[in-house]
Amino acid sequence: MKNKILAVFVGLLLVACTEEQKKMNIDTPAQELYGQLFTDVMSCDDLFGEDKLFADSKAFLDLIPKRPMKDILVDYQKLSSKKASTLKQFLEENFSKAGSDMSVLKDSSDIDTHIKKLWVALRREPDNQKEVGTLIPLAHSYQVPGGRFTEIYYWDSYFTMLGLMEDGEEKTVADMVQNFADLIENVGFIPNGNRTYYLSRSQPPFFSYMVELLAKKDKSAPSKYFSALEKEYEFWMNGKQYLTLDKPASEHCVRMPNGAILNRYYDKYDTPRDEMYRNDLETGKTLEKTNPEADIHRLYRDLRAGAESGWDFSSRWLVDYNNLSTIHTTDIVPIDLNCLMYHLEELLSVYAKKLKKKDKAEAYKLAANSRKAAIQTYFWSEKEEWFMDYDYKKKELTGNLNIAGIFPLYVDVASNKQAKKCGDKVEKYFLKAGGVVTTLYQTGQQWDSPNGWAPLQWITYQALKENGRKRLAHELKERWMGMVEKVYNETFKLLEKYDVVRATNTGGGEYANQDGFGWTNGVYRAMKK
Repeated sequence: MKNKILAVFVGLLLVACTEEQKKMNIDTPAQELYGQLFTDVMSCDDLFGEDKLFADSKAFLDLIPKRPMKDILVDYQKLSSKKASTLKQFLEENFSKAGSDMSVLKDSSDIDTHIKKLWVALRREPDNQKEVGTLIPLAHSYQVPGGRFTEIYYWDSYFTMLGLMEDGEEKTVADMVQNFADLIENVGFIPNGNRTYYLSRSQPPFFSYMVELLAKKDKSAPSKYFSALEKEYEFWMNGKQYLTLDKPASEHCVRMPNGAILNRYYDKYDTPRDEMYRNDLETGKTLEKTNPEADIHRLYRDLRAGAESGWDFSSRWLVDYNNLSTIHTTDIVPIDLNCLMYHLEELLSVYAKKLKKKDKAEAYKLAANSRKAAIQTYFWSEKEEWFMDYDYKKKELTGNLNIAGIFPLYVDVASNKQAKKCGDKVEKYFLKAGGVVTTLYQTGQQWDSPNGWAPLQWITYQALKENGRKRLAHELKERWMGMVEKVYNETFKLLEKYDVVRATNTGGGEYANQDGFGWTNGVYRAMKK
């Protein structure tokens, strides 16, 4: 009874908080919400660094205010000095860090026991504290990835759920799915994460896979979440109504030369990302030096869209693979996103049929068939024998060879001939000592060689297994799990990403490699089972 009362209370809190956010227009960039405090903190080099108050911009934004923000900002305006020591003292007096017991990270038990302990350590109970800062409260329990990521993340969560389900944590999976449905209902879509600074973008749409996973245990899931699935679809398809021959792209939608409507990654803002503010300003300075006439706001939107892709950052979004300021994410129609949209359309059709919604079942099936045909038309490279992203402005394939090209096999839109050629390509070029590499290019970006990531291991493994390449799928699984075990036995860490070429720990990218780590734990346990 007590748990039911708590759930109702937190549910009301979520609704109330959402209404309060609307009143405060809290989805505006943090530099506007925090005003001069944000500007002063971000411009103070003495506050940032591994041995200083903040490791990165995100660390500042994730502080919890000890009292109402409006009162803190009023008092900040009264400060006579804004030097580093004064700023540091003011922040320590008015904010606190989110506390959690992560002593398990130092634990040296066997890897499976360690992961089960991590399920507990990385679980967050319903958010019911009065002052939550940038956190968007969730009414049910959830898992966070670990390290610097102390909130729920959209696409991370599906791969975490795979392991949770195998370890008998169905309740947590159900809670997480409900949280995402609540976000769709109250925010209009699933944000990148449950932080207010993520309210301008989403992440790869795996909600349909989450519901499908839950439906294996909960037969009511199709009817319970059909409306949320539809609203998720509407979010990604918004902008379609504005497309014309002269305007082939709007928000997440792109009109292809033959009239088919496909999707791209997009962010509604064109300013530096709040959580990577200092990094984006540096990238902006690079652009101004190399191309003074370039549109700086276009750069910031493309950086944000790259973050929505989950691949932040990768050569697949760059004109010059060695220069992040040449990013042009919004020009690109990505193969993985459109495969995920195909799965969403297919699932909506199947569930609509189950629910006796004949017209909707037919409409979603028609949309899925149209997208499948467009995937074949625009993403297959006969020359490379691989699926690639498409540049809608140049009206050609990007030429970037990356493991996202395996997604058509994952969602079953590739022909048998294409599946065989893709399997051969994986075996010859992508499969390394510790699993599949993300791209074939070494650029220093974290979503490029030599790095490999848990979600892409799972997708490639499943794609190969379901398309007649079981031996190759098994080899991939053994190599990736072996590397994870090797690194764990040496360091007692489960990492966000790995160097799959040398089968070891790795770094690189915008921030240091993180320990925890939700999707690595989930994929490892799912593969092992």
